[in-house]
Amino acid sequence: MSATPSVTIAIPTLNEAASIRALVERFLVTRYPNLIEILVSDGGSRDGTREIVLELAARDARVALLENPARIQASGLNLALERARGEVFLRADAHCLYADDYVERCVETLLETGALNAGGAQRFVARTAFQAGVALASRSRLGSGGARYRDPARSGWAETVYLGCFWRDVLREVGGYSLRATNEDFELNIRLLAKAQPGAPGELPRGVYVSSSIRVEYFPRTSLASLFRQYFWYGRGRCRTVLEHPGKSPWRSRAPFLGISSAIALLLIDVGALGGRLHSIAALGVGVLAVFAEGARSAFRWRACFREEFWRGDPEQLPGLAPRALLCGVVLLCQPIAHFSGFACELGARALDRGGAR
Repeated sequence: MSATPSVTIAIPTLNEAASIRALVERFLVTRYPNLIEILVSDGGSRDGTREIVLELAARDARVALLENPARIQASGLNLALERARGEVFLRADAHCLYADDYVERCVETLLETGALNAGGAQRFVARTAFQAGVALASRSRLGSGGARYRDPARSGWAETVYLGCFWRDVLREVGGYSLRATNEDFELNIRLLAKAQPGAPGELPRGVYVSSSIRVEYFPRTSLASLFRQYFWYGRGRCRTVLEHPGKSPWRSRAPFLGISSAIALLLIDVGALGGRLHSIAALGVGVLAVFAEGARSAFRWRACFREEFWRGDPEQLPGLAPRALLCGVVLLCQPIAHFSGFACELGARALDRGGAR
């Protein structure tokens, strides 16, 4: 294997005119010597994204626009995978910030570790007060579930990484991205881990590697409603993955559903069997307070480095400690409720399908 294998970068887009030019131009000037193409799979953008990509393609033959009529990310990535000429397939998103050495570090980690997929942590950053709350929640164990790919300081074998850098032929061999899973990256990594060399007893297979040297920053949703929708679909996707790959998903995939289901069951038992004394409501109240206490703890913990570590907005609009703490608590409450709702919705839909089939 060459020390500088050829690389294809795949970017699925839908209405990304605000960021696509800067992103593609940033990758075009990478110091990595063997970037041979950047494939932008567009799902029918109407904001000028397509025109920008075509303009860039006219200036540099390495850029190409692909049509993605299905409009979803997984189908766009599969179109790029089918077209890709590079030995390495690097998956990128249009709404992220990438370090100058991102491509080099991804390929370097892939080569040095022998992994099937290499990537970095999902580093949440913010331009608004609400995004600040989401970013802080991502560093809380309550918000991350202990996921290895949420810890920017960690390097080692993991269940998944953010985005990812793959050997193209291996990715084709496992069938590319699933069109059924909303969490297509996580589901793909389950299949990659099944092909990987086993690790030491009690350790993960040696298939997916997260490296602290690979830096990419992610801008989360900007409103509570959009965050709820995102985690609702995450919940539906995780439910599908749990059911289709039994025993392969970590506990955090089921934790919101199991936890909230148990709380609802206790509440119903309390109301029905204990004469309406509602002990469980008091317990739920304590739980909500604990969530907001965790939001305050997270904001306080990262207060000294918040500006450098998380804030990418106007320095004059930096939100204060109290708003950050409050919004972090709101996010920590919203995410599991939305995830539970999506998980339950998928279970209900499958039960109705089975009933209809009978």
